[in-house]
Amino acid sequence: MGDGEENRRITLAEVAQQAGVSLSTVSKVLNGRQDVSSATRVKVERLLETHSYRRTTRVAREAPLIELVFHELDSVWSMELIRGVENLAKAHQASVVLTESGTRHAPAPDWIEGVLQRRPIGVVLVFSSLPDAVKRQLDARSIPFVIVDPAGDPEPDVPSVGSANWSGGVAATRHLIDLGHRRIGIITGPEDMLCSLARLDGYRSALNMAGLAHDPSLVRFGDFHVEGGYARAMELLQLPDRPTAVFAGSDLQALGVMEAARVRGLRVPEDLSVVGYDDVMIARWSSPPLTTIHQPLREMGEEAVQMLLRLRAGEPSVTRMELATSLVVRKSTAPPAARNP
Repeated sequence: MGDGEENRRITLAEVAQQAGVSLSTVSKVLNGRQDVSSATRVKVERLLETHSYRRTTRVAREAPLIELVFHELDSVWSMELIRGVENLAKAHQASVVLTESGTRHAPAPDWIEGVLQRRPIGVVLVFSSLPDAVKRQLDARSIPFVIVDPAGDPEPDVPSVGSANWSGGVAATRHLIDLGHRRIGIITGPEDMLCSLARLDGYRSALNMAGLAHDPSLVRFGDFHVEGGYARAMELLQLPDRPTAVFAGSDLQALGVMEAARVRGLRVPEDLSVVGYDDVMIARWSSPPLTTIHQPLREMGEEAVQMLLRLRAGEPSVTRMELATSLVVRKSTAPPAARNP
C-alpha cells in the first residue's frame, strides 16, 4: 500500500493543501501569473518538484506554438536558424514565437515568466546553457526544450544540437597549409565560448599535423562581428612578419579582415588569403567570394524541432546531436605570393 501511495500522482488540490494556499493560486504559479507572492511561488514550485509533478494533458484551446529564444537577433546566422525552425514548425502546423533575451550564456531570469504564460508545445534556445531552476520549471509544465548550440557544450542532461567546431577549424587551417601558407593567423570568437576554443584547437591541431610551429602572436580572440574582425586583423597585419593568411572564426569577421587588408593596401587573395566560418549568404556575395566553413545552421534548427517533437511525444531520443561541417572553396584563398626581401 505504501508503494502505491508513493507512485500515485499527486493532484493540484493536494499541492494546494500542503502549501496552505488555494487551488487557483497553484494554477497561477503553474501558468506563470504574476499576482502571486514570491514566497508562495517558491513554496509551490518546491512541492511540484518534490512530487515530480508534470502536466499530462493539454487543453484544446492551446495554440501550437514553438518558442525560439536568442540572446541577439541581429546576427546573420540567426536568420538561418530561424528558417530551419520555421520549416519544421510549419510542417507540423505550429507557429514560431521569437524572443530575444539574456546573454549568449543563458536567457534573462524574467523570460521564464513569459514562456509559462504562453505555454508553447516546446522551446528551442540558442544558448550555451540553461539554469537548473529554469529546467525544473519547464519540466514541471511538461514543456520540452532543446538547445541549439553553436556556442558551447551543454550539460549531458540538456538536449542539444551542435556542429563539429574542432573539425571545422582543422579543415580551414589545412586548406591554407595545402596552398603553401606557413604564417597563418587566426581570429576566433570570444575567449569564454567553447566553440571559439574548439575552432582554435582545430587550428592548432592542423598546424601540429603539418609539423608547423604554433606562434601565439598570430592568435586573436574576436567577437564574431565585422568590427572585431577588422580590429584584430589590423593588429595582425601590422606585425613585422605579418601572416600570409587569416582564418576568421565567422564570415562577418572575415569581411572585417578583408576590409583591413584593403586599408593596408593588400589584395585578397593575391597578398592575403582569408577563410571564414558559417557560410551565410553574404559569403557568396563578398568580393571576392569567401572561402569558408559551412556550418549547417538551417539543418541544426530543423533537427532541434525534430528532437523537441520526439521529447514531447515521449519517444526515445538522443540528447546530443553534432552535425558535420565542411569546407567550401571560393575565391578568397590562393597560394602565398613571393615575399619581397
